[in-house]
Amino acid sequence: MFEANVSSLTDLPAHVLTEAQQRIQQDLLTALEAFSIPEPLKSAVHHTVMLGGKRVRPALCYATAAIQQNPNFAAVRRAAVAIEMIHCYSLAHDDLPCMDNDLLRRGQPTCHVAFGEDTALLAGDILQSMAFEILGSRLFDQGPMVDPSIVLKQMQILATASSKMVCGQVLDLQAEGKQIDRQALENIHQNKTGALISAAVMMAAVTVFKGTDPAIPKLREYAQTIGLAFQVQDDILDIISDTAVLGKTTGKDQQVEKSTYPALMGLEQAKVYAQELHHQAMAALSSFNDQAQQLSQITQFLLARKS
Repeated sequence: MFEANVSSLTDLPAHVLTEAQQRIQQDLLTALEAFSIPEPLKSAVHHTVMLGGKRVRPALCYATAAIQQNPNFAAVRRAAVAIEMIHCYSLAHDDLPCMDNDLLRRGQPTCHVAFGEDTALLAGDILQSMAFEILGSRLFDQGPMVDPSIVLKQMQILATASSKMVCGQVLDLQAEGKQIDRQALENIHQNKTGALISAAVMMAAVTVFKGTDPAIPKLREYAQTIGLAFQVQDDILDIISDTAVLGKTTGKDQQVEKSTYPALMGLEQAKVYAQELHHQAMAALSSFNDQAQQLSQITQFLLARKS
């Protein structure tokens, strides 16, 4: 069913995110072409997945795998595709009128605007199933099959993260128009946003390190911290950026009275908190020295990003 296509994950240049975006774009296209999907669902799925975006989660997969020589290139690339499919499914559903009711995503009409609510809902549904089918496939394989225990671990990580993401979305909806404390807000975002970002790191980590390796808790600490930092920066950008740059409607959080870090602690203090989380994430990587250079570069980008 799937065609082999492998290149080393340790070749990434200094512009790690740009290279990751190019790699995942091609890998996503290869994966989508392996499925037979009727229209208009096929077009809706391509619209949801292929419009670009930062592709941070795949980049984190590649960068984690590059910490040391990795024979399991195919497992990492499948993980990158799967995590991005889950992320894209979540965006298609989050944008629906019954959820955040957004009209713009990545500078384009959201899936339900372009294809209708019913098709957008189904596009998210099938992307979730496709992600796990990809993980269990031999897409990108070359040579010996990846150890099935690694694939099982990846599936467990992704399934757990997907469930946490949905729970976080529920908590987020429940918190609209209410005043909640910092602990409750962090609980929302460690699940809604942080879970998938952590999964991106850990799905690659299990292809490189055994569960008893001290690198695993350090990478988990890094992933959890950077996941929270990503959301804090998102909340800040909703205020200080503009729609043309951000690619989605700005000021929406304030309009629907969402619980955000600027709303809780003020914009300037939220910026300080983002910096603190950035330093914590970098500290978690310190034991890897130059081996984690790509993760460090992504961390720098996430703090400085404008979209």
